[in-house]
Parts: sequence; C-alpha cells; structure tokens
Amino acid sequence: AESRARGMRAELVLRDNVRNRARIERAYLRAIARARHEVIIANAYFVPGGKLRRALVLAARRGVRVQLLLQGRYEYFMQYHAARPVYGTLLAAGVEIHEYAPSFLHAKVAVIDADSRRAWATVGSSNLDPLSLLLAREANVIVRDAPFAQDLRKRLRHAMAHEGRQLDPQRYAERPWRERALDRIAFGIMRAALWLTGNRY
Repeated sequence: AESRARGMRAELVLRDNVRNRARIERAYLRAIARARHEVIIANAYFVPGGKLRRALVLAARRGVRVQLLLQGRYEYFMQYHAARPVYGTLLAAGVEIHEYAPSFLHAKVAVIDADSRRAWATVGSSNLDPLSLLLAREANVIVRDAPFAQDLRKRLRHAMAHEGRQLDPQRYAERPWRERALDRIAFGIMRAALWLTGNRY
C-alpha cells in the first residue's frame, strides 16, 4: 500500500511467510544499491545475511559513507555475540560502527541520501537479522521525503555523536580470544538453527 500526503510518498512493506517473504530485505537492498552519498542504519539486532553484507561493503567501497548504530549493551547471548563475526568485514571496508551505550537500543530505522531528491527512509518493526527477515511477521513504512529523512538523519547522527561509542577496527581485531570464541559459537549456533528450519541466509 502506498499513500501521499503534502507531497510525501509513503509505502507500507509487509513481511510474511506466504507471498511477501523477502519484501523488506529487497527494499533495503535496492535502496543501498542506489545510495550515492550516505547510508545510516540503526538496529537493535543486526546480523545481516550475505546479500546485505555485500551491499553495505560495495556501497562503502564506491565512496558512500556507511554508518551503523547498533546495540552496545549485552541483552541476549545470541543476538549480542552472533552479530560480531560480521563486524570485521564491514569495518575493513570502511563501514563505521557505533554502539549505543546509554540504554538498550530498540530502533529499527534507516535513512539514505537524506539531502538528495532520492531521499529514502524506513521506520518499522524489522531488524536486519534472520528472525526478522526470515521467520517473523514484520511491517516497515518506507518514506521518500527529504524533510522527513533529514530530520531522522539529524537524530541518528546526534545519537552516534553523543550516545554511541565508535568501534576502532584495530581494537576490534585485537579483542580477547574468549570474546572471539563466544562470537564464533553464537554465529555457528545461529547458522545451524537456520539450516534446521530449511532457511538459507
């Protein structure tokens, strides 16, 4: 469904297990592929699959500034540790990762090229992780409106600057072996669980 109000274009994108299995993921992939200047994503649980990882890496390599605002507090073993094995690849490509520190992060939003006529933003219930993109029923609203995108961008950049901690690629690579082991265990469990459900991610 799509609606227009005062020149604003908004589209409701649903994810279910029948006809709309990959709509939210495809919307992200298209928007990231078209990005020319900036991609900002804020997610509580962030474990992107291969396609999303490649899209973010390619965007960073072609000169797009890619910034992620992610959960910085330990809440659940799987969500916390399974996310970390993908950080290395993203950091190596020049993606900035900021971990939100004041409290638990619940945001599920993104904004792309807010200052252009192609401004794109999304707000909804879907994280970029296997549960949201493969199993759960989710709904996102995609908004193509520069003022909305600019306001969202301003809020996210403020949170990154004042409430986030930016990961240093070298310090991340040198994190303790125990942390790295827990990360690999959680990531392995997640992949095994997906394999048992018949899903590829």
